[in-house]
Amino acid sequence: MTTTDRSTTRTGRTPVQIVALLYGAVFLLVGVAGFIPGLTQNVGDLQLAGHEGHAMLLGIFHVSILHNVVHLLYGVAGVALARTPGSARQYLLWGGVVYLLLALYGVFIDYDSAANFVPLSDANNWLHLGLGLTMVALSFLPRPTVDGEVRV
Repeated sequence: MTTTDRSTTRTGRTPVQIVALLYGAVFLLVGVAGFIPGLTQNVGDLQLAGHEGHAMLLGIFHVSILHNVVHLLYGVAGVALARTPGSARQYLLWGGVVYLLLALYGVFIDYDSAANFVPLSDANNWLHLGLGLTMVALSFLPRPTVDGEVRV
C-alpha cells in the first residue's frame, strides 16, 4: 500500500503559498496598470502623492505614483514571501491588517485634506476593506502536515 503526501499541490506549494503568490501577482499587475493610459484615466494628471490628481484606475479608483509604487512593493513582497508557507501566511495576515487600517483611516479623513496623501475615496476604502478581510481570512487556511492531516 502506498501513502500519498497531500500537504502540497502538484507545484509543491501549499494553499497559503498559492494564495500569497496570486495576491502578489495581482498587486504587481495593478501597480503597473496604474501607469498605463487607457487602464488609468487621466494618467497625465498622475501626482506623486495626495488627492489633487485626477488619475483613476479603471475609472473607479483614485491613484497616485505613491499608490502605484505601494502596489508594486506589495506585489514583490507577495511573490517573494510565497516561497515558504510561514512567510506566505505572515504576508497575508500582516498585509491584510495594513489594508484594514488603511480602510479605517480612509473612513475618518476628509478626502480634500492634506491627510489624504494616498489618495483615498469611497471606492478605494471598500476595496481596501475587501482586501484586508480576505487577506486576513486566507492567512488562516488549514496547514497540511506531512502525513496528509490538516491542522488549522
